[in-house]
Amino acid sequence: MASVNILVALAIFVVAFPSTSATKFVVGNTQGWNLGVDYGAWASGETFVVGDTLVFNYSQGVHNVVIVNEINYQQCTVPTGAVPLTSGNDVITLATSGSQWYICGFPEHCPSGMKLAISVSPAGSASPVGSPSPVGSPSSTSGATAPTPSAIGSPPPPPPPAGTTAPPPSSAAGIAFSWCHAWFVGALSIPMIMIMA
Repeated sequence: MASVNILVALAIFVVAFPSTSATKFVVGNTQGWNLGVDYGAWASGETFVVGDTLVFNYSQGVHNVVIVNEINYQQCTVPTGAVPLTSGNDVITLATSGSQWYICGFPEHCPSGMKLAISVSPAGSASPVGSPSPVGSPSSTSGATAPTPSAIGSPPPPPPPAGTTAPPPSSAAGIAFSWCHAWFVGALSIPMIMIMA
């Protein structure tokens, strides 16, 4: 009887933790963010979920990353007012579900294949998604959150330039709640095991 109770308590504990795990994806794996990589093939083998992160590794000054919409992705154009990420190790948190697009803004890099389109599933979803549906299908706007140095009590960022839309709020609060919830359930599981044993 005690072993059944332990298994039930462990099942409760295990169910509480999947929502807290985020995956860090290195775009292009060991090849990174460079010319000559098939990012469509790379993305098709991955499952992206809200809370995951994309890491773009490249030689600083040789490439960059620009978060774009579907039209800019298709036309390989950098939108007016877009701020390219240029660190060479750019980390982007996937904050919302839906299709999201990234290009290299250096001349001729995007038309040469340095562009990435992904579909992001809602948190807790287990459906494989990878690349978004073919061009022309309905899609949502980009929900990527560019890396920003933020701290509690820091002033809000300036509004976006006229004619652009602001990125969605960060999902960090939801992730923090998930961690608290998971640890609470985990902490309660231990006394349950002791009581049932």
